[in-house]
Amino acid sequence: MGTVGLVFNNFSIRNIGNLEKWKPLPVGDGQKLSLRVQANGRAFQNYSVSLTEPWFGGKKPKALSFSFNHSVQRQLDFFNRQDPTREIGSFQITGVTLGLSQRVTFPDDYFSISTALQYQVYNFDQFGRQFGLSFASGRANSLALNTTISRNNIDNPIYPRLGSSISLATSFTPPYASMNPNLNRESPDEERFRWLEYHKWMFDGTFYTPVFGSTKWVLSARTHMGFLGSYGDRIGIIPLERFVLGGDGMNFNNFALGQEIIGLRGYENQAITPGVVGRFDPNSNEPFGGVVYNKHVMELRFLVSPNPSATIFLLGFAEAGNNWGNYADFNPFNLKRSAGVGARIFMPAFGLLGIDWGYGFDSLEEFDPRMTGRSGPQFHFTIGQQFR
Repeated sequence: MGTVGLVFNNFSIRNIGNLEKWKPLPVGDGQKLSLRVQANGRAFQNYSVSLTEPWFGGKKPKALSFSFNHSVQRQLDFFNRQDPTREIGSFQITGVTLGLSQRVTFPDDYFSISTALQYQVYNFDQFGRQFGLSFASGRANSLALNTTISRNNIDNPIYPRLGSSISLATSFTPPYASMNPNLNRESPDEERFRWLEYHKWMFDGTFYTPVFGSTKWVLSARTHMGFLGSYGDRIGIIPLERFVLGGDGMNFNNFALGQEIIGLRGYENQAITPGVVGRFDPNSNEPFGGVVYNKHVMELRFLVSPNPSATIFLLGFAEAGNNWGNYADFNPFNLKRSAGVGARIFMPAFGLLGIDWGYGFDSLEEFDPRMTGRSGPQFHFTIGQQFR
């Protein structure tokens, strides 16, 4: 996996026509331009561009942002000895987002609110059945209003010692089924999911406390929850935007594009996910991904080096979580448990890099009948900050 990113923190749209301001791009207005490319060979690519005006209106720190994103996931014929890179299916997501965020002073000065309107196009080429859709090739659309309310008062973004970070993120699409009386569960999937209808709720809370009378030892407690639903029972919950749990939590593994990727150390990537067995079975119509998940983490961290050019810390963790394909089976006390140790290093040129060794104590037979024993020991590598 390779990632290349460029960030220009003093960009200026107004000075695009002024060649004297190109150093190497037009500068002078404090706008932020971000360019990023991420790739894993032909199997996965992601391209993104974003532009942020941090002082929209000119009076208060109110950020107006626009972003464009294009991702493609390809299924390659690895068993073809003559041409193992031959493409046998692909899935693409193209989207644009217009957002506005600002800090607020109520209930206190640590709160912020962000709102964004997002439009996405999902294109399937011999790939739709892997999400439980009845068609292999086709297209779906999503228009969602995303709102996040957050409170953050941590003392340091790289190695927090004090404070907390709490957020509630919601997504709502228009109720298309209510506006079209001809849509129901018997309608073809091409019609049911031409425009995705859903609402999603995600809660994340993280708390930091120094222990043993030292600022080098920090206890971190985290909890994460997610819920995906529909406005009624006419068309059911959509097969996209679901939760995929297990492993390192990075979003380019094993065809998880179009879903929320949640890590759970001590288990293989995406192993704690309903529909994982039938994903490549052409006779299966079970959606891939859960509609509700819970995850809870405790970490004891020790700061080895506070050097800003190479911040290093060690950690021991215990965590538990689960993922359910329907609300009838939801049981917040039925969790898959794990524990282990890890290390993190932050370097400005590369970001946060990490390695973890985790041991999964539970069986995943309910997701895959072949996995009858404990998950056992697993190594995980991480790139970037893992927020869930």
